[in-house]
Amino acid sequence: MVPIRPTNNMPSRRQFLRSAIGAASLATRAAAAKRRPNLLLIIADEWRAQATSWNQDPNVATPALDRFASQSVSFDNAVSNLPVCCPARASIMTGQYPLTHGVFINDVELKPDGPTLAETFQKAGFQTGYIGKWHLYGSPDGNYGRRLAPVPREKRLGFEYWKACECTHDYNHSLYYDGDNPHPKYWPGYDAFAQTDDAIAYLESAVKGPDPFLLALSLGPPHFPYETAPVRFQAQYRDRDIRLRPNVPEARRAEAASQLRGYYAHMAALDTCLARLFGTLERLRIAEDTIVVFLSDHGDMMLSQGLTTKLYPWDESVRVPLLIRYPRGLGRKGRRLDTPFNMPDLMPTLLSLAGLAVPESVEGTNRLHLDSAADASLILLPAPITEARRYGFAAYRGLRTRQHTYVRSIHGPWLLYDNGKDPFQMRNRINAPESRDLVREFDRKLDAMLRERHDEFLPAAVYLQRAGLTHYKEPNVPVGHCISPWGDWESTDQPSTDRGTPT
Repeated sequence: MVPIRPTNNMPSRRQFLRSAIGAASLATRAAAAKRRPNLLLIIADEWRAQATSWNQDPNVATPALDRFASQSVSFDNAVSNLPVCCPARASIMTGQYPLTHGVFINDVELKPDGPTLAETFQKAGFQTGYIGKWHLYGSPDGNYGRRLAPVPREKRLGFEYWKACECTHDYNHSLYYDGDNPHPKYWPGYDAFAQTDDAIAYLESAVKGPDPFLLALSLGPPHFPYETAPVRFQAQYRDRDIRLRPNVPEARRAEAASQLRGYYAHMAALDTCLARLFGTLERLRIAEDTIVVFLSDHGDMMLSQGLTTKLYPWDESVRVPLLIRYPRGLGRKGRRLDTPFNMPDLMPTLLSLAGLAVPESVEGTNRLHLDSAADASLILLPAPITEARRYGFAAYRGLRTRQHTYVRSIHGPWLLYDNGKDPFQMRNRINAPESRDLVREFDRKLDAMLRERHDEFLPAAVYLQRAGLTHYKEPNVPVGHCISPWGDWESTDQPSTDRGTPT
């Protein structure tokens, strides 16, 4: 296995819908000119930004997504501000940060205090639909069986058409609820394929109506379990040599390669879904009039830095793919932006692109107009949960800029990477003498952002107590910056993580 080498005035929003024969009456043209764009929001689960061909991953086989990227705006510094499912999804739906919307750990019900994404589009006259994984109804009493219970209509945050489940990753026996029917149904076969069929049927129906639509398709893969992709896609990777990132420790490289084969097999399967969706937009002659977004809620370490899953401030966990295509508003020629982009920024960016007012409750910013002004994205872990607790992480806050990652745990400065010179984050420069001024500068920026967010940066137990989440306990391991699986800060030939707390 060979390691990957590092590589270094909006147009008018008026649209003209095409008729079936490519022409339209003057009345139809006038109506089309007033119609707002459609929005198709595609959310994958745990797809890290590094696992894309445009980020030089030679293992990934996604021709449909690659073509889509060539026609889209790619936000190359998009991050998941709290990289785990529920907090990230709550930020997408509210435009708020986790300590504002209240979902700072998994399986907590979102109770928004302002208009949500779907409610805002619905109020503007859009048809709204949601298909797939929801994960915003929660299990606030610690009863994870609620993940398979129906989500009441009043908890769907403005989505009318509904074929969804709170949370399941049993991709080949995947439960869902159809509208208000309280009895569960099951997607036939691999759920992403069946959900794509349903999304296509929705598009075919919605386009017949006079109103534009917002459809969210939330796909479970490539989230683990990795070995459950359809057999033909597993076969593509079964004997394939996997080129690993150099920050995977030698002792775990075979394990990482095995997991990645399943991870990429899921991605290849999803790519066929994307090809069908994009082809449907063209067939229905609405591709020019539809904003299409592809993103993931967070990444996956896949044993980079010796760590599993997400919740960590390293790039494999926090960086996500984010592509936005809107031919009428952005053009068909792809471009890459290095503007820092965070989950709360998605809602105001899409509302602005659609010509809709942004609610006052939204904390994010329209990033399409801030190519030079945006400086950093805030990343945070208010409370240790799941894998983070197991590894002994303390709460942290951090910044990711175009060039650097800076992270401060509750014990003090923790991580500093120059991502331009060190793209695999293998040399922590936090204690380097030449970094002192930079650390002070980042501390000032971080403090300013925390004040802006009204974030007191308190111990995890305080947030849990305030929220009444008594079933979440503090870790039974010593909590420093991080209990290191292995490594040394200053090594230049292997990944590195902190072994203990500062003196």
